[in-house]
Formats: sequence, structure tokens, C-alpha cells
Amino acid sequence: QIRGRYKSKVRGASDCFVGLTWEQKCELAQRELTATENEMQRMKEDSEQTLRDLEAVIEEADIWWTDVKKAISDFEKDIVSTISCKKGSITASEKVLRYMEERSRQRDLLRQKLCLKNDLLKGYKKKLQQQLRQKEQVGETVCEVRLEQLQVRNAQYREKIDEKNQELLKLKATLGKTLQTLNFYKRKLQGATEMSTSLVKDISLRKELLEKIGKETALVEEQRAGAERVHRQLQKQLSEYSVPPVMSYVQKKMALTNLESSLRAWDRRVAVAKVS
Repeated sequence: QIRGRYKSKVRGASDCFVGLTWEQKCELAQRELTATENEMQRMKEDSEQTLRDLEAVIEEADIWWTDVKKAISDFEKDIVSTISCKKGSITASEKVLRYMEERSRQRDLLRQKLCLKNDLLKGYKKKLQQQLRQKEQVGETVCEVRLEQLQVRNAQYREKIDEKNQELLKLKATLGKTLQTLNFYKRKLQGATEMSTSLVKDISLRKELLEKIGKETALVEEQRAGAERVHRQLQKQLSEYSVPPVMSYVQKKMALTNLESSLRAWDRRVAVAKVS
């Protein structure tokens, strides 16, 4: 603005006057040189401040990327390897849940830390504003360069606060997704627990059935042993049995025939005796 005013004055002077003296030309050149040097100095300071801000952002990004790589490595080392080795096991699900809870707690701590830092920055800003108001009340004049630096710093703090708020919102969104994933795995773990309970009951029922079958098998074995004893006795009797000779059978048969004819004769005699 000063340079513009000087140029406008020069144009007006050139319009009013035909020429300038050497002293006036040197004075104008000196003023122009001083304004240019001040502008270059201000641009240099702004560039240095911007460079420092960019370096701080790059350093913060490097730290964040290092944390992300470490988290990925820890997750692959602790969780992915366990899940690949023991697929579908309850231990792997518990590890995943513990990992999710740990990450959620770490994000909560980081969120609290950022909130605390945000509050500190707001307190510092409020303190600066109070100091500025106090200086204005007592009538002290603040240097224009100092005021510009404070405004720049205030703008930088505002940008940092906005960045931290955006980061906080991202962390909240990530926390919501993490909680959804955690609830999903909790439901999955509950289903696995219920399935495990039903399997345990089924196993106990099958054990009882197996014990019952064992008892029945023992009873059948006892019956089989008794049948085998009876079979051995019958086999022994069969081996010890001897057939009588044929002549003895013929003689007994003849004796039976004689006894039957004698019986018929006696029957006739009894009938005759009854009639008489």
C-alpha cells in the first residue's frame, strides 16, 4: 500500500511538474529501495515460517506413518499369524477382540491428549488476547510487526486447531468403525460360545450313551460267556454219550411186544370176568 501511494504521488508529481531534481530522484529511489527491502524481508520471514510449518507437518506425518506401520506389523504378527494357524478358534477371536480394545483405548488416550492440547492452545490464545487487551487498556502501543507476528501465530494456531479437530473427527469415525467391528466379533464370539456349549452338551450326552452301551455290552458279554459254558457242557455230554448195541434194542423191543400182548390178554380176561 505504501508503494502504491508512493507511485500514485510520483504519477501526480509527474503530471504537475515537468521534471524532478536529482535530489528528489535520489530520495524517491531511496524510498523505493527501502520499501523493496522491507517487502523482501517480510517475504523471507513468511517463507521461513512456512518452511518451518511444512517441516513440522512432514515430521508429524513421518511419526504418524511410523505408528501406522508399527500397528500393521503388530497386527500381522499377533493376530493374522494366529488366525492363519488356528483358523476359527476361540483363542484367535479373543486375541482380535483384545487387540481391538487395546487400539480403541489407545485412540481414546490420543483423543484425550489432543483435546488437552487443544484446550492448552485455546488457553494460550485466550491469554494472548487478555495480554493484548491489557496493553490496549493501559495505553501501550503494540508494534505493527509484533502484532502481525501475533496474528500470524494466531492464524497458525487456528489452522493447527482445525487440523486437530479434523483429526479428532477422523479418530471418532475410526472409533465408531472399530466399535462396530468389535460388536460384530462379540456377536460372533457369542455364537461360537453358544455352539461350544451345545457341543459340550452333545458330547456329555454321547458319553452317557457310550457308558450305557458299555454296560449293555458287558451284560451281553456275560450272557455270551454263560451260553458258551452251556455249549461246552452240551458238547461234553455229546462227546461222552455212547449208543447201546442193536441186539439189546431188539431184545427190549421184543420184551415190550410181549408185555403189550400180555396186557391185552389180561384186559380180555377182566372183561369176561365182569360179564360173568
